[in-house]
Order: sequence, then C-alpha cells, then structure tokens
Amino acid sequence: MKIGTDSVLLGAWTSLDAHPYSILDIGAGTGVLALMLAQRSGAQLIDAIEIDDAAYEQCVENFENSPWGDRLFCYHASLEEFVEDHSDDESEPEEKYDLIISNPPFYLNTYKSDNEQRDLARFMDAMPFRQLIESVSKLLSPQGYFSVVIPFSEEKEFIVLASKEHLYANRILRVKGTPQSEIKRSLLQFSFQETSVEPKELIIETTRHQYTEEYIALTKDFYLKM
Repeated sequence: MKIGTDSVLLGAWTSLDAHPYSILDIGAGTGVLALMLAQRSGAQLIDAIEIDDAAYEQCVENFENSPWGDRLFCYHASLEEFVEDHSDDESEPEEKYDLIISNPPFYLNTYKSDNEQRDLARFMDAMPFRQLIESVSKLLSPQGYFSVVIPFSEEKEFIVLASKEHLYANRILRVKGTPQSEIKRSLLQFSFQETSVEPKELIIETTRHQYTEEYIALTKDFYLKM
C-alpha cells in the first residue's frame, strides 16, 4: 500500500519532548506511524489497532521485519472493541497511553449551511471523529498527548468537539501543497492541559517535486531519497 504524505508529516511532526513510555496508533494501516515513532523514540510499548484484514497482515509483517519488532504490537480489532477489551467492567481502561496518534479516515464536511450550530451538531454525529475523540479521552494518560491529521475544513469543529472531552489543542500545523494553493490539512496535537496555541504553516513544494527546505528538514529521516 502507498505511503501517504499525511502520515509521513504527522509521524515526523508529532512531539516526543515528553519522552512517552507507551504509544498507541489508532487505525494503523500498514503501520507507518508506529514505525516512525519507534524510529524516533525510545518508547518501550508501541501498540497499533487495525480492523482491515489485509492492512493488519501487512502491518504485522512490517513490524516483524523492522529493527524495533520487540516494541511493536498490532491488534486486529475495531477501536470500540479495543476500548472494551482494555476496560475493566466497562469502566475506565486499565492501560493508559502517553501518546496516541491517528491518521483517521476522513468524514468530509460537505453539508455547510448558514446555521453554525446545526453544522456542529451534524459534525458531532459524524463518524469516525466523535468516536475517535471519545475513545482517546478514555485511553490517554492524564499528562499524555493526542496527535491527529484531518482536513483543514474540519479543524474548527474538531477542536470544539475535542474540548467537550476536555482535550485542548496545544500545537497546530496547517499544510499547503504549494505557496499558491489553499490550506489542505491540519495537524493537531491535544492534551488535557489548556494552553494558548499559535498555528503555524508548512508548504510542501515550491513547484512539482521541488520541496521546500522546511518540508525536507521535517521528513528527510524517513525517505531514502530526499
């Protein structure tokens, strides 16, 4: 399966300053985020969840063939099943993670109306973002961080929805393909600590295949040719 720019950006950008002991990758796909964080950190426990059969098998194979196989484990389960399995009598999960990361399938916000409250209500009912945020709030340690990449068009609603679970944006990176293009993605990092945040911007290319110095500096450790 093709490695997407979204995952590479998120895996390289996510802060590891808190030196997490345990990491969870939700919706791991072939495991690229978990592998990048294993390469970047000394985390002793790196779990991943993947529900798709083919992706799960490839993820396990990639973990086993990596230099960090002893720290990586992939669960073949849905997020709902994972939360239930890691909870004691449907209460709080017994195991909490210091860092949770996700490149989730996108629910595109195509229903914009003139009623902001109605739009937000529809967004809150949408999957998978609501379930993702609720699950993260249960699985994240009190001092932990949650890192995610979403369409820029969803940023405002996502932040509001996260705040309802007492998760607050601490870092924001908005990504543009070229200097002339519109902002396409938002990389967000949340915690249970409310702080002021100043969004930053990253441009990937100046022209086709001519990458900016900022993009190269961020991702060069993960490409064979850059």
